Order: sequence, then C-alpha cells, then structure tokens
Amino acid sequence: MNDFWVFGYGSLMWRPGFAFLEATKARARGYHRSLCIHSHVHRGTPERPGLVFGLDRGGSCVGMAFRVAGAEREAVTAYLRERELVTNVYRETALAVRLDGGTSVHALAYVVDRGHAQYAGRIAVADAARIVASAHGRSGANIDYVTSALDHIRALGLRDPWLEDVVARL
Repeated sequence: MNDFWVFGYGSLMWRPGFAFLEATKARARGYHRSLCIHSHVHRGTPERPGLVFGLDRGGSCVGMAFRVAGAEREAVTAYLRERELVTNVYRETALAVRLDGGTSVHALAYVVDRGHAQYAGRIAVADAARIVASAHGRSGANIDYVTSALDHIRALGLRDPWLEDVVARL
C-alpha cells in the first residue's frame, strides 16, 4: 500500500495525533487559513462558541504536510474523521500541495463547508478577540488554541497580521 499525505494548517500542524514518516512545510493554493468556524465542541460550546481555523477558498496557505505509511491509511483516516468531522463543518478532500522542496503531492485535508451553520465567515479583529478570550471547550481554552497556532505560523517563518492583531488584543 502506498504512503499518503495529510495537510495540516491549524492544530494538526503542532499536534497531529498520528504517527508519520516525514513532516515538511507545504503550500496549498486556492485556499487560505481563516479563523472562520464557530467551535461548539473542541474550543467552545453551543452556548458560548469559540473560533477555530478553516481552510477557506481563495489565496494560498502554508502549513505542514505529513507523509504517513500506507499501512496506516485506514487508522489515520478514521482518527482524522473522528477529530475533524465532529459536527461536519469540514469537507474531507484531497488537495494538491507543494512540499517545501518543490514536489507536488495530493494530501488529505479538511476544507470548511461555507454552507454549514457553524461557518462564521470573515470576522472583525475586535469581535474575534472577544469570542476567543471567553470560549472554552472539550480540548481546552480557545485562547490557547489561537496563540499556539500563531506561534507555529511564526515558526514556519510566516506572518499573519490579522491573527497577530487578534492575539495582541487577548
């Protein structure tokens, strides 16, 4: 069975939760990382939703690509579906990504469903900071998720001025 790739752009970058053979910086074109999903489970509740990242259409996104042994495909896919498809706000898809060395591969990724009730769209910085500051879910405080994401985005040598502004207000 052939190895396969998984693309992470949010918490999968720093906490994939599965065994992998290789991890490298990668870019997905046609999508951008956006704090555009109301989280009712992992980083918030239905009464006080948090915000989590979605891979939304337009632009490009640098994240991490993980090469996984083909023998682990079923187990890793099942794990990712349990983790990412809790409320079905994401669509599981195969995206073309360009690895740091220039090679293009198809990677399993989770793209936001813009028609889902949890899709928040574009949010003003002040509103995002207010939501993130007070939300907490099954996986912990929303503020920890957002600040950790920014730390990892910076570790990749990237800037996200909008997200930096949100974190500065926390």
